[in-house]
Amino acid sequence: MGFIVDVKDNCKLSAEEPLRGQDVLAVCGKKGESNIVAWRVNNYLRPLDWIVDDDCFIEFVDTSSFEGMEVYRRSLSFLLVLASKYALSEDVFIRHSISDGYYCELESGEVSDEKVQTIKTELDRLVSANIPIKREVLSGDKARRIFTRQGNFDKANLLRWAAVDPIEVYKCDGTYGYYYAPLAPSTGYMKIYDLIPYDRGMVLRFPTVAYPQGLPPFMPSKRLAEVFAVYAKWLDILGINTMEGLHALVSKGKSNDIIQISEALHSQWLSRLVEIVASKQSIRLICIAGPSASGKTTTAQRLRIQLQVFGKRSFIVSLDDYFVERDKTPRDEKGNYDFEALEALDLDLINDDLVRLRRGEEVEMPRFNFFTGKRERGPALRLGKEDILIVEGIHGLNELVTQSVPEEQKWRLYVSPLTGINLDRHNRTSTTDNRLIRRLVRDNRTRGKSPEATLLQWPSVIRGAQRHIFPYQERAHAMFNSATVYELAVLKGYVEPLLRNVHEDSPMFGEAQRLLTFLHYVPFMPADEVPNNSIIREFIGGSCFESI
Repeated sequence: MGFIVDVKDNCKLSAEEPLRGQDVLAVCGKKGESNIVAWRVNNYLRPLDWIVDDDCFIEFVDTSSFEGMEVYRRSLSFLLVLASKYALSEDVFIRHSISDGYYCELESGEVSDEKVQTIKTELDRLVSANIPIKREVLSGDKARRIFTRQGNFDKANLLRWAAVDPIEVYKCDGTYGYYYAPLAPSTGYMKIYDLIPYDRGMVLRFPTVAYPQGLPPFMPSKRLAEVFAVYAKWLDILGINTMEGLHALVSKGKSNDIIQISEALHSQWLSRLVEIVASKQSIRLICIAGPSASGKTTTAQRLRIQLQVFGKRSFIVSLDDYFVERDKTPRDEKGNYDFEALEALDLDLINDDLVRLRRGEEVEMPRFNFFTGKRERGPALRLGKEDILIVEGIHGLNELVTQSVPEEQKWRLYVSPLTGINLDRHNRTSTTDNRLIRRLVRDNRTRGKSPEATLLQWPSVIRGAQRHIFPYQERAHAMFNSATVYELAVLKGYVEPLLRNVHEDSPMFGEAQRLLTFLHYVPFMPADEVPNNSIIREFIGGSCFESI
């Protein structure tokens, strides 16, 4: 008995025999389009060798989408692991993102220019050879044995902790890898890349959605790289630079210790930042910026408390309260509200209020109601001559927001959860996913948004950050890493029920399933011991600052 394959925006196929993605591509006249790296089958993201044998709705995924580009990046990461193994007999540690690339290190230590070129030559060979990358389904114990034989002890131990059975793995040229989402069909798909020396390691460069046919300019932030490096060193000392280490400590009853150490680190960093501000007598305005769900609100409140310790009185203004009303909000190219655009803020009102506050006038502050989409009347505020105003919001570093304030009176802080703990040495935990999980929990709790609505909006949020936030991060006088080593383990208990409520007929179902698969490898930690002044409380609730 036959079945129907309904291809989005293309055709309907009648078939009698099972079909793979490549078969459907050939029938649809898309065979050879190497930018198509996966397909969505009934909203599940699948590799192209996935077999369909029943009625289904499918959509091809290419590198013009964020989802497709992530497939490309994962696949290229696997190639880097293979190239390092073949060329140098060394394992590679994919540490963190840097300027639209991945910063990586070798297990032997510092990387020479010669080593980088040797690996790059092997990468070129693997791509030219167009070797198949095949999906296999193995029992959990067999997968662990294979990874142990390959020397991937962190993978083997993580699979033991997660108790996945059976498990999907990928095999290329006799070497196995584990990735919690699909890879491209073969090595020949990854034609656009570069590998360059950087610091003590190297950077694997790849295209982006904005630059799908080439490599974007390499513009590494030295300050951002330093923040990542400091955090990575701290995680190495604690022995929890991969999820395996976190599982081990949680199993030993060390959850509270992990929480307290993480929070103490935040307190130490914030105290040092306030020392800098307090030493500059001219500072009257602190501008805090960062991408969505970076923890700007709590950071502002904790800075306010720390400033009081130094005898400095301060007040906080949220740029979110200066949103234009919903019917005046600009829209993106798809016709959706673009809350990330600078034009979503009432810049004239912001600057007028700043001028009046600096003059010592009493100003009635606005308060934005996210449920109604309307701006309401807030409390009155008057600043003393020596008082400091803290302005926080995604556009806090944009000069147009605070142009009415002299430059010498401003101090800028960039905030972001610069994730350091990876699943394993080859599967990094992205800062973007970290923020998305935070936002899913917060949006549902404070703004009444469904997880599907948050997921649908997220690509627009990412584009907004790339356009309006990241270009200004180098204007910051300092950066604060708002990540905590334990947060995914705590957020897991809040976000998993939300993601499970995304139904199969939703276009966001596949993304919800990807996050659920990722979270399966994260241990669970209860929120009981999370302090009420923690950044994580901004998302899960129970913050001591919520009533302020």
